[in-house]
Amino acid sequence: MKGKLVIIDGLDGSGKTTAMQGLVEWARDQKKIIFDLRKFERDNNRIPEFSEFSDAEYIVSCEPTLAWIGRVIKEEMIRSSGKEQYSGVSIAQAFALDREILYKRVIIPALEAGKIILQERGVITSFVYQPLQIHIPLTDLMNLPGNKLALKYAPALIIICTAQPEAVIPRIEARSDQSKQIFEELSFQRNLIQRYTSEWLQTLFSKFGSTFKFIDTTPPRNEEETRAAARKIWEEFNH
Repeated sequence: MKGKLVIIDGLDGSGKTTAMQGLVEWARDQKKIIFDLRKFERDNNRIPEFSEFSDAEYIVSCEPTLAWIGRVIKEEMIRSSGKEQYSGVSIAQAFALDREILYKRVIIPALEAGKIILQERGVITSFVYQPLQIHIPLTDLMNLPGNKLALKYAPALIIICTAQPEAVIPRIEARSDQSKQIFEELSFQRNLIQRYTSEWLQTLFSKFGSTFKFIDTTPPRNEEETRAAARKIWEEFNH
């Protein structure tokens, strides 16, 4: 396997998308051929075959996906209005299945072909969020087929955007009602930041060869500084 998977994760509203922009800008500056998987999924409501992006050097992705099961997760299962409708187990299984399809159709073929994948969120999100939402052992989550597959092809680099929960809430509240999700509450965010910065999480992924890096996006750090920090991490990781 020649390629590399980079996952950017963190609290809701912590600057993940901004950090991703920094990595994409770096790839563009280097004249890399970029395939935006997110745009493809939105435009076509499906996940592509490898032949449709085989010429790309960098692939920009996200979880959940924006088509098929991923679209159902975002638009139905984790919408605030659906809080009482779907069990935590159902949501965990849906995320894992969406992940399994993404890996089999895109991530694994791309890695084996030497591509660089830049992805917002991933299996680490499930390990942080879902034990808080429901009383499900981490080992059970790890044994879901899609999650097992993601650990087999673990990210080379994990960038965690951290911020004080009080700082991210205004960003979340500024979103449209349609984009708000059931996890976006202050008490929940406080628990999340503890898990994202925990020693056990870093130890777990280090066993699979992942390197952890952190970007603190708490004000006064601005978006330009967050993009620059992400680029610096990527440049240093490649040298």
